[in-house]
Amino acid sequence: MAANGKPSKPGKPGKEAQPLIIAKTPAEEQRLKLERLMRNPDKPAPIPERPKDWNPRAPPEFVRDVMGSSAGAGSGEFHVYRHLRRREYQRQDHLDRMSEHQKLDDDYQDKIKENQQAAEDRTAKRRKKREKLKQKKLMAKKAKQDKTEDSESDSSSDGEKEVEEAEDDAEVPSFVMGKR
Repeated sequence: MAANGKPSKPGKPGKEAQPLIIAKTPAEEQRLKLERLMRNPDKPAPIPERPKDWNPRAPPEFVRDVMGSSAGAGSGEFHVYRHLRRREYQRQDHLDRMSEHQKLDDDYQDKIKENQQAAEDRTAKRRKKREKLKQKKLMAKKAKQDKTEDSESDSSSDGEKEVEEAEDDAEVPSFVMGKR
């Protein structure tokens, strides 16, 4: 007997028998599968291969002695005709579906390219606008620096002029009395 009170299988030493759990909902079934996978995380998980697309057989090169459902056909000929006709219809339907699928793929790719081009155009327009704004700010900053440099150079020469003007102002009164 094992530690949990149930006898282990005689063929598998060291493994304990686990109770049979029947999943009642798809979510519970998924949970049980995940628990089973996570018991041994080193073991690779089984990933099923994608099923191959169905392709019809190529049409026959030449069909001999098929009379179809017309008069004079034998009792077995109609079944052969019907089978060939059904297979040909399946092949044509498949080709139609494939061409429609290809058309939708091409339309999708074209739409993606158009969207990318439109996004690039918007980005380029906004980039140009940002650059223009940046240049405008740079020019304003340069103009401000030039103005401050000019005013600094003017202020040093202005200081000398102000001293001269102050001396001149002392001699000439700034207002005349008695005149209107």
